Amino acid sequence: MLPALQSIDSLVVRCPNWVGDIVMATPVFECLRNNFPTATITALVRPYARGILEDAPWFDHIVDCQDKSWKGLKTIRREFTRLKPQFGLLLTNTTHSFLTFKFAGLAHTYGYRRNLRQFLLTGGPKPLREEGEVKPMPMQEYYLDLCRYLELEIPSNPKPTLYISESLANQGEDQLRSYGITADDTVVGLNPGASFGSSKCWPAEYFAELAEQLQDKFNSKLLLLVGPGEEAIAARIVQASNADIINTAEEGVDLAHLKPLIKRCDLLITNDTGPRHYAVAFDIPHIVLMGPTNEIYTASNLQLATVLQRDLPCVPCHQKTCPLGHHACMKEITPAIVSNAVSNYLRGG
Repeated sequence: MLPALQSIDSLVVRCPNWVGDIVMATPVFECLRNNFPTATITALVRPYARGILEDAPWFDHIVDCQDKSWKGLKTIRREFTRLKPQFGLLLTNTTHSFLTFKFAGLAHTYGYRRNLRQFLLTGGPKPLREEGEVKPMPMQEYYLDLCRYLELEIPSNPKPTLYISESLANQGEDQLRSYGITADDTVVGLNPGASFGSSKCWPAEYFAELAEQLQDKFNSKLLLLVGPGEEAIAARIVQASNADIINTAEEGVDLAHLKPLIKRCDLLITNDTGPRHYAVAFDIPHIVLMGPTNEIYTASNLQLATVLQRDLPCVPCHQKTCPLGHHACMKEITPAIVSNAVSNYLRGG
């Protein structure tokens, strides 16, 4: 590692904001723990995402990142004063996140040299560029390149990892039993939401039709996985389908309790959103319905994945809603196409 880091006994890492990015960054967390085995390592993460990390062995402390208010900033500074981190690692790209570290009293901060903060950081790599723009690359490698800059020893086979405590596992088992799911059932998870925006969402009526096909063809239990704010999507799917769908919207499944549910699935069918990365972490076969995003960003650990994306002139647009109004990138992925892909998994193809 860099000579400046060899005497470190306390450090903090600013986690990404998006759920999927946090999961793709877990090899970095493993790397930090392996290279600083006796140090106090603190995660600074958005409050809604604590449940992703709470059971993991990487962190001694998790601090809520509420740095958009004066009260939240003062809380972060108070926690950092108590924990005394000697350097911080930014996995976010904004200058605001650097200023949060600066306000909290960190003397040394490493991260990608982007935006205004490139002149303020202690050090860090510059992102690769192509024709003046930051070159797309798998986010797992993007994050690990920060560790390479710090000259840390990288895991030999980096892969997202998530952990489930005994208590959380027991809660998950109780929940599955309440749904009538037994050990002998074939369980297909359906993940219809996307916090990014509607452009990433496969139509609700398509999920409804697919559910009927899955129940008829494979006699599977259908677990509709929705989080807070996605209740309306779930209701549209259930109302439009004749299949027996287990709707988790009634329980308000958070990001922690989602882990044992996805781990139980034999197959997950999902939009390109956070839970797809849970499937990677738990080695669950999954089918990704990808529309407006560049597949390169998630092109790691695809051994158990089938990514369905249409080759259209407007893809990828990275817009929250379809700017052309037709949403063809998702509508042209028909239920029949997805059902055929399912056959490769549930029939041993």
